[in-house]
Amino acid sequence: MWEDFRCPACKVFEKNYSPVINELTDSGRLKVEYHLVTLIDNGMGGTGSRNAANAAACAQDAGKFAAYHDVLFENQPMESDDAFADDDRLIELAGKVDGLDTPAFRTCVEDGTHNSWVGKSHEAFQKGSFTGTPTVMYEGKNINQDRSMTPEKFKRMVEEATEGQ
Repeated sequence: MWEDFRCPACKVFEKNYSPVINELTDSGRLKVEYHLVTLIDNGMGGTGSRNAANAAACAQDAGKFAAYHDVLFENQPMESDDAFADDDRLIELAGKVDGLDTPAFRTCVEDGTHNSWVGKSHEAFQKGSFTGTPTVMYEGKNINQDRSMTPEKFKRMVEEATEGQ
């Protein structure tokens, strides 16, 4: 999955699909790799996409990526509001994830520890010739471009593909 924490379409995707994705990952039928990009920063200016992606990687260091990922989307500002550029806001949101707001997390966020990784992730997105976020690849196809795709249809696809495993 290629996502930008400032992307409204990503928030809608997460709202609609995360229950099914969580169910499938919890059952071991699906493994999700998140790739974070900075499309909104590049298009509208600012650093909120990069800073939020860095903070999410800091949360990964603490073993709390999934919970913080969800908190970021639940608290996403308007696309034109670069609120995630503010490290204090990202740290405040970490308080919604049990045990995440630690000195190590704060230092990681404030130092931009994973900014270069975020940049490399965005470069890989561009080299992949993807057209926007979210880009959700499953078995070589971008399921988000399939207008007939629903969370239920996606769940059936994964279950059929992993039957007997």
